[in-house]
Amino acid sequence: MTDLDEATRTKLEAAAFRRLVSHLRSRTDVQNIDLMNLGGFCRNCLSNWYREAAEEMNLDLDKEAAREIVYGMPYAEWKQQHQTEANADQLAQYELSHPKHT
Repeated sequence: MTDLDEATRTKLEAAAFRRLVSHLRSRTDVQNIDLMNLGGFCRNCLSNWYREAAEEMNLDLDKEAAREIVYGMPYAEWKQQHQTEANADQLAQYELSHPKHT
């Protein structure tokens, strides 16, 4: 299916993105550090990519608004409800696999 027109490809990509965001919202048990350690990205990365795409289109979208799109609620609220402290093993794995990640 490499001969898709751009509009169709964009619609498919948007649908896949919405499904990924929905899946991440439903899997609050999966911590961002777990995503980083296994996949090399997390919810914050995804929201940054979304914000950067908006900037490329000259749209004004701040960091917190982009995070709310991905998290489905204000980031501070999500952290309070769902984020747990990373354990020593998670932190060690993160340092090995992402020593310069920002």
